[in-house]
Parts: sequence; C-alpha cells; structure tokens
Amino acid sequence: MFNFLKGSGISQDQAYKELQSNPAIKVIDVRTRDEYKGGHIAGSLNVDVYGAFATNIAKACPDKAQRIFIICESGARASSAVSFMKKEGYTDVHSIGGMGSWRFPTTRK
Repeated sequence: MFNFLKGSGISQDQAYKELQSNPAIKVIDVRTRDEYKGGHIAGSLNVDVYGAFATNIAKACPDKAQRIFIICESGARASSAVSFMKKEGYTDVHSIGGMGSWRFPTTRK
C-alpha cells in the first residue's frame, strides 16, 4: 500500500516555525498508539499508518488542500503516508521526519 519515496518533506526547523505562526496546520502522527502515548507534538492527531489509514485519514483530514505535516518515529512511515496521501489528492502534505530527531517541545496528554 505504501512506498517509501523522498521529496515530500520539509525540515523540522521550518515545520516548527510554521506551527508557531499558523495554528491551522494539521499535524498527523502516524506511529502506533503506544508510540504516540510516549510523547508527541501537542495538538497532533494519531492516525496509525498500519491501521485503516485510508479511512481514518479521510476522516481526520477531509480538506485535501489544508497544510498537513506528517511525522512518525524515524521518517520512513511519514514519507510513505505522504506518498499515499498525494496519490489520494492531498496537495499540501509534507513529511517532517521522525520524533526520534524532534528537538522541540512534546507532550504526553
């Protein structure tokens, strides 16, 4: 279902700056529920890439033109999710890599 393709990402520094200035950006964390509970970006939504991703992402992100950042643990699942979403017609979706390298604030709430 997913292919690992590069070229759809932005740096975490750029993503963090944009998130600070534009609260309308949606952040989707595609890790498992347990990974997400261990710490995530505040305000992000957990949509496990290994679950019913196509159905769940359509519910979480009905506006295919909205700016969306995707993150996972290392970046591989995020890139795969971005590739899938672009094939589904999302026009402003970007991988921001992995939580393993995220150096900005996180939450467990």
